[in-house]
Amino acid sequence: MPKVKSKSAARKRFFKSGGKKKVIKRARAYRRHLLTKKGPKRRRQLRACTTVHATQHKTIAMLLPY
Repeated sequence: MPKVKSKSAARKRFFKSGGKKKVIKRARAYRRHLLTKKGPKRRRQLRACTTVHATQHKTIAMLLPY
């Protein structure tokens, strides 16, 4: 049986946490450009990772088999 490849785009954007609950984490949006108009508190909060929503979890898990 051949190995299943993971999608390169998904591999760059998402990663699985190492706990019992296999949570898929992602970076927050709105952090790429136009940062001068955003306040320091907002920019600091955008640095943190967040989890993928439950409705998208199954789809992204298929893209990341390992």
